[in-house]
Amino acid sequence: MGENQKPASSTGPRYWAVIPAAGIGKRIQASTANNTPKQYLKIQGRTILEHTLLRLKQINNLAGIVLVLGEDDDWWMQLDDSLRKEIITAKGGEQRVNSVYRGLQALKDIASAKDWILVHDAVRPCVALQDISTLCNELTDMETGGLLASPVRETLKKVSSDLMVESTVPREDYWLAATPQMFRYGVLIEAVEKALHDNVQITDEAHAMEYAGYAVKIVQGSADNIKITHPEDIFMAQQILNKQARQ
Repeated sequence: MGENQKPASSTGPRYWAVIPAAGIGKRIQASTANNTPKQYLKIQGRTILEHTLLRLKQINNLAGIVLVLGEDDDWWMQLDDSLRKEIITAKGGEQRVNSVYRGLQALKDIASAKDWILVHDAVRPCVALQDISTLCNELTDMETGGLLASPVRETLKKVSSDLMVESTVPREDYWLAATPQMFRYGVLIEAVEKALHDNVQITDEAHAMEYAGYAVKIVQGSADNIKITHPEDIFMAQQILNKQARQ
């Protein structure tokens, strides 16, 4: 157990958060000429990562947080000591799936197979606690798990490689995957290991579970749960955080 790790609750389901934060956000860096990884860019005086961690720390029955950092991360230790307290850190891998796997490995001696793992993007600081609560409640009786997502609201076009429209796709059949994605520890690490062993390109945890043949449930969340990818997303996140603070 990590030196500063919070002891797990002895009653009720246990939840662990795994946050892959080893990326650098090349699209934002290219647009802003800023070498700071996007999770350390600031909104309202706090880094994006700080906003995300402060949200997740409020989850009921949270046993601990694993933060997966890049090999050359010089920013994490510069954040406030009170924020870094009780957080387990691990070194990230080449791709997101490798980083998530290392985060799961960091829990191998302290999490049980039935514990819940919430994998959440470091750059989704606007996730609503009510959405996380709904996710936990909706999945409580499942043996596998599911993810937050929002329905596609725009018309979808299937296009060719030269950007010519081939067909219009029924949007009712499609949802935008978000995070947290929440699965039982035992089946999740097994699914990720299978994908890595088979050299399958996995885009998220739900994808790994699907590939391994497990059932995955969609839980509707707010479209405000944006992932910060482009410079304009920072402004949008700031507006969302301001709105949430007023509410």
